[in-house]
Amino acid sequence: MIDVRTLETILSDQMEELEARLRETLCHRPEESLVEINSPQAQVVIGVRRSGKSTLCYQALQSKGVKFAYADFDDERLNGLQAEQLNDVLSVLYKIYGDFQHLFLDEVQNIDGWHLFVNRLLRHKMHIIITGSNAKLLSGELATHLTGRNKEIALYPFSFHEFCLMKGVDTTKLSTKAQAFRRAAFDEYMQQGGFPELLIIEDKRHYVNTLVDNILKRDIEQRFKIAYKAAFEQMTHHLLNIVPTIPNISELTDLFQFKSEHTTKNYIDHLKQAYMLIGVPKYATKSKLRMVQEKLYAVDVAMMNMRDNALSAENVGWRLETIVLIQLLRKCKLNGWDVYFLRERSGECDFLVCKGSQVLQAVQVSYDISAEKTRKRELKGLAIAAQITGCKDLLLLTDHEYENTEYEGLSIKIRPVTEWQ
Repeated sequence: MIDVRTLETILSDQMEELEARLRETLCHRPEESLVEINSPQAQVVIGVRRSGKSTLCYQALQSKGVKFAYADFDDERLNGLQAEQLNDVLSVLYKIYGDFQHLFLDEVQNIDGWHLFVNRLLRHKMHIIITGSNAKLLSGELATHLTGRNKEIALYPFSFHEFCLMKGVDTTKLSTKAQAFRRAAFDEYMQQGGFPELLIIEDKRHYVNTLVDNILKRDIEQRFKIAYKAAFEQMTHHLLNIVPTIPNISELTDLFQFKSEHTTKNYIDHLKQAYMLIGVPKYATKSKLRMVQEKLYAVDVAMMNMRDNALSAENVGWRLETIVLIQLLRKCKLNGWDVYFLRERSGECDFLVCKGSQVLQAVQVSYDISAEKTRKRELKGLAIAAQITGCKDLLLLTDHEYENTEYEGLSIKIRPVTEWQ
């Protein structure tokens, strides 16, 4: 049990830390528009650790000029806090902040029974914003705990545009100098990824190692009581080394000596729920077929080989494909669309953007199409997508090529990723 006086000290310290952010240069992100701060539903921002969830919530509240109180339950001084003490937390917050109708709860899922507290506040017309540290705050649990009284907002690490804004790189000018600076920034982004703190941390490998370790041990192994911890971690690093990939469940089960394929599937599902891996379903008109296969991607390129003993190939094509996928997900989350991949015997297309059953755009990704064989393969994939889906908006994203072309009577745009971003 934590006494009330100690709670007051901790929460006062947190208030000062929050106020200090007023002096920082922060990046406004499109997902802020999804946060409905006056909604009767709890606004839940969920995503991989260190993706900027707390900053997003803070800026959403600040931009509306509302008075709010703040509590961070990821503070190690609050370890051992019991659910029955959450009312003490509320009382102390009223003492520190005065009257308020908006409450920002950071990582509240660290407290068992948090949902009862939040539900009670919602019934009393409190407007609540919550952040969820990946696997500790799952969609299924939200639906159960908050009985539908929540809106979930997914947040990913920085996009390339946000990366440029934070580095002071111009994203609009077309001068030779401006384009050269963008190219240099994108090369850096391809290697470093978009975790915000990597912009200011020198030992990036240590940061990523620690991040991956925390997700595996704190968010997954403890929560789901993983039986084969060493094998689970080995499988995780193996998958991060080979993504993007369609996992062979039987092969993984044998390789890591799990008792059953069911165990392997569960472990992969935990990694997806933790937002460490992203699953893209296969495109099919029948729902049953969409469940058969999915392609796995890392949530950020930093996790692909910026780890100790990764021994992964420096495949810029895979990294570019991953960057495009995460950017597509950002756009689709804002618009309520879905992303699939297309694979047929005659060829494949990396991504299909769908609004319901309508395919809005087919997107192919290739780092370098200077070789005629590569160029023909990528254009053929788009032609197959057009034939199967009827989609006419066909886009081939590359490292630097820019042109409009035709293939089998179809108009296809070829653009550099730096301009598409």
